[in-house]
Amino acid sequence: MRTRFHSLLAVASLLLLGVVAPMAAAQQRNPAQLMGQTVADTGSAHYRFERFVVRSDDGQRTWRVNLGIPAGTAPAAGFPALWMLDGNGALMEFDAPLLEELAQKQPTVLVFVGYDNQQRIDSPARTRDYTPTADQPEDGGAAVGGGANAFLEVIERRIRPQLVQRVATDASKQALWGHSLGGLFVLHTLYTRSGAFQTYVPASPSLWWQQGAMLGAPERQFIGNNAGHPARVLMMLGGGERDRDTSNRDMSNPRVLAHLKRVSGAPSDAAEQLSARLHQVPGLDVEYHQFDGLGHGPMFRASLMRALHEITGVRDRSAEPRS
Repeated sequence: MRTRFHSLLAVASLLLLGVVAPMAAAQQRNPAQLMGQTVADTGSAHYRFERFVVRSDDGQRTWRVNLGIPAGTAPAAGFPALWMLDGNGALMEFDAPLLEELAQKQPTVLVFVGYDNQQRIDSPARTRDYTPTADQPEDGGAAVGGGANAFLEVIERRIRPQLVQRVATDASKQALWGHSLGGLFVLHTLYTRSGAFQTYVPASPSLWWQQGAMLGAPERQFIGNNAGHPARVLMMLGGGERDRDTSNRDMSNPRVLAHLKRVSGAPSDAAEQLSARLHQVPGLDVEYHQFDGLGHGPMFRASLMRALHEITGVRDRSAEPRS
């Protein structure tokens, strides 16, 4: 009986682990995670993939761009295009069934703008590229960031020309998605080059950066100067982010405490309030969506899947884990 009991207990434990482990992984992912094999490697009957690398003038910075190009002939005006920051991580969220449905619903060129390595997320590089101004890191070292304008130049002068050489795209149907610091960059692009894209998806934007600097002069200047330029803005936030749940945080870690202090640079309802203000700007079509219970990490996939649903009409997979 004792042996049978322990055997049953072991099986139950394994079954429980099969449920709990994925849930825990969904709440907090390994920052050192590598890409592994993606649909760009395994292939799709409905999309072909191309890859190219661009470099800065000094050769010190490199970006890897993966393109998902619909099979078949492009429309006369070209395909719509969805640009995604943190492109390595974004590519990991796509699979063959999603590409098949996308090809049937709204064939769209997928532009994954990442870094030329195997990291899912390259934290130092994205901090440099996605932030409009420099800020002090958690460890009190030298200021970091401030390269958003330079990165915009890379997008406009290096990446976009290569894109149009490879596939016909509709210049009037371009969308930009970014999460966290990427969401901050999406807002910076809207504020400074609103004609570069027609749909902007700032997901969980790091509005706390440099003590909420983006909520000040940049916003006021944009509102004062937009002059009715049309754009669609899909603002997204996780309910867990707004609640600032720290249950999965090591509160004894000084870096965690320092980061939480930095995050307090903007109020917890900053994204919703910003959406309400932008909604009043002539020409802007603004929507705010809050994902109840989701924290910052899970919002990466949820916001990307919701953006695909809103932009292309594919089934909303925002509540589904990655297969």
